[in-house]
Amino acid sequence: MRYDGMKDVRITAIRKADYKDLQARYENPIQHACDVVEGQQWIARGGDKPDGMCDSAWESMRWFVEELAAGRGNFYDGWMKNPDSAFISCNDGFRPVSFLIEAM
Repeated sequence: MRYDGMKDVRITAIRKADYKDLQARYENPIQHACDVVEGQQWIARGGDKPDGMCDSAWESMRWFVEELAAGRGNFYDGWMKNPDSAFISCNDGFRPVSFLIEAM
């Protein structure tokens, strides 16, 4: 849902880890794992989840995206060099992806 005055937010996959040793030790075999590739981008319009964004990753970043879209930021009193951004990782401990989230 788009609100007047809401900013678009760019989401960029910066780094993807793949812990095969942990997968072998703890994870049941799965048919389909994460499709995200480093450098991949999405645009969240009005704070909404972009098409093609992983549900699990979205749940990890949704609050930050919604806040940036609403013009708020400066999380944790100066955590990021750019106060209109955040750096969030998805919650997959076996193959986490780190995302840069930026108000446009």
